[in-house]
Amino acid sequence: MTHLELTIDAEHAGQRLDHVLVAQVPGHSRSQIQRLIKDGQVLVGGRASKPNYPTRVGDVVALDVPDPVPAAPQAEDIPIEVLFEDPDIIVVNKPAGMVVHPAPGHADGTLVNALLHHVDDLSGVGGELRPGIVHRLDRGTSGVMVVAKNDIAHREMSRQFHDREVEKEYVALVWGLVQQGKRIDAAIGRDPNDRQKMSNRARHARSAVTRVTHAEFLHGVSYLHVAIATGRTHQIRVHLSAIGHPIVGDTTYGGVRRQMAAHLRPVLRLERPFLHARRLAFMHPTEPGRRLEFEAPLPDDLQGVLDDLVARAIAADDSGEPSAWKK
Repeated sequence: MTHLELTIDAEHAGQRLDHVLVAQVPGHSRSQIQRLIKDGQVLVGGRASKPNYPTRVGDVVALDVPDPVPAAPQAEDIPIEVLFEDPDIIVVNKPAGMVVHPAPGHADGTLVNALLHHVDDLSGVGGELRPGIVHRLDRGTSGVMVVAKNDIAHREMSRQFHDREVEKEYVALVWGLVQQGKRIDAAIGRDPNDRQKMSNRARHARSAVTRVTHAEFLHGVSYLHVAIATGRTHQIRVHLSAIGHPIVGDTTYGGVRRQMAAHLRPVLRLERPFLHARRLAFMHPTEPGRRLEFEAPLPDDLQGVLDDLVARAIAADDSGEPSAWKK
C-alpha cells in the first residue's frame, strides 16, 4: 500500500476529484481512481468524498494506492462445486475462505482463478481482475453465487442486481433473541475510523435494507433466515451488529465471545462468521420468462455447530422440545 498526499492548487481547483487524481497520479485509469474513491481510500480533508466532488484551493487529498496485482489472473486447477451451468451463466457454491477475485494480498487462489480453469471464456465486462463477476460474497461467507459467461449475460445480470430483482436469502447464527419479521433499514458506508470496515454511521452511505424472514431461538443464540434486496459490502454483518445481535464468529463486528454458558460452547469451533448464502433466485439473462432458483445446504462446519446447539437446546428445555425450534 502506497500513501500519497497532494494539495489542490489554483490550476486544478473546480475540477472533479477523479479528474484531478487521474492527472496527478500516473499509471491509474479513471475507473481505477473512481473505485479507490468509492472504496474510501481517498480522503479530502480527512473525509471520504465522491468522484464528482469539485475540488477547492487548499484541499488536502490523501490517497492510499493498493500494491499492484497481476494485470490478468491466471487459470488454476482449483476444485469448485458447480450447481448449474449453461452457455450464459455458471452457478457455484463458494466455499468459505475463498476470495472471489484477485486483490492486493490475494493474487491467486480465488474463485476467478478457479473459474478461468473451468470456463473457456468468461465475460470481460467486469474487468481483467473480475471477469464475469456480477456480485460477491465475503471471504468468510459460503454459498450460492452466479457468474456470467458472456457480455450479454453479464450486462443483464448486473441490471437485475442493480434493480433489486434478485432474491437473496442467507442463514446466520447471531447472539441473543431476534424476532422473526425484524426489518433493519440503515444506510451503510465506509467506516471513517477504519477503512477495512463498513458502518451505519458513515458520513457517505448508501441505502440498505435487511429483513429477518425466519427466526429460531436456541437458548442464547438465534438461527435466522435473512433476505436482502440491496447487496452492500458486509451488509448483513453490519446491520445485525448495529441492533446488538452480531453474527456468531464474526471477529470484525463483535461476534466473538469467550465467556458463555456451557450449552453454547459448540460455537467455539467456528473459524469464521456463521453466515451462508443459502438461496439465490433470478430470471435467466437470455431466456425471457425463465426463472431460476438455486440452494446450497449448510456446509459441514456450520451444520455441525448448529446440530450440537439444537441438541443442547432440546436437552435444556423442560418439555423436551424448545418452543422456538422446529426440527
